[in-house]
Amino acid sequence: MKTHMNMTPTPSQTVGPFFHLGCTEPGSTGCLVTADTKGERIRLTCRVLDGEGVAIPDAMIEIWQANAAGRYDHPEDTQALPLDSSFHGFGRLATDGNGACEFETIRPGRVPANDGTLQAPHINVSVFARGVLTRLATRIYFAGDAADPVLQLVPAERRDTLQARADSSQANHWRFDIHLCGGNETVFFDV
Repeated sequence: MKTHMNMTPTPSQTVGPFFHLGCTEPGSTGCLVTADTKGERIRLTCRVLDGEGVAIPDAMIEIWQANAAGRYDHPEDTQALPLDSSFHGFGRLATDGNGACEFETIRPGRVPANDGTLQAPHINVSVFARGVLTRLATRIYFAGDAADPVLQLVPAERRDTLQARADSSQANHWRFDIHLCGGNETVFFDV
């Protein structure tokens, strides 16, 4: 008896979506600010898309950023800059049915690069999604900001994939699309 084997991957052969089980709902942090947080408040909508531009409704986004003065709330950041006790710089959300999630945060201050020059304001991002075996690390820069030594390492034609765009219909609202693959693939960093 001859059998035919189908070698097409099925959903049971891919990773996830398991993030909603223990990482998001009880551990969700979409609002990083309080009434006492210093800095320019912004809303940041992140959207995760596949190579065809289809929204991924079950991804998880984590963000990590410096405070308005340019200092991280971390013991290894020993800069002589003020900490803000009302801002810790970490957020985590699951994407919704449109592949989006929205953070309430502040525009981060500039932090030093390894050579001592200042980096442009940016937010560090980790992306977790089905079929992705390890986190994808990227950055969000704000369109129109100063040059950045890390961004300069990215080929000029790909830098646009790291730029959040201001939403002209809403004040202090930024949008950032994360394309996991394809022609518009976001630049991911090997960290």
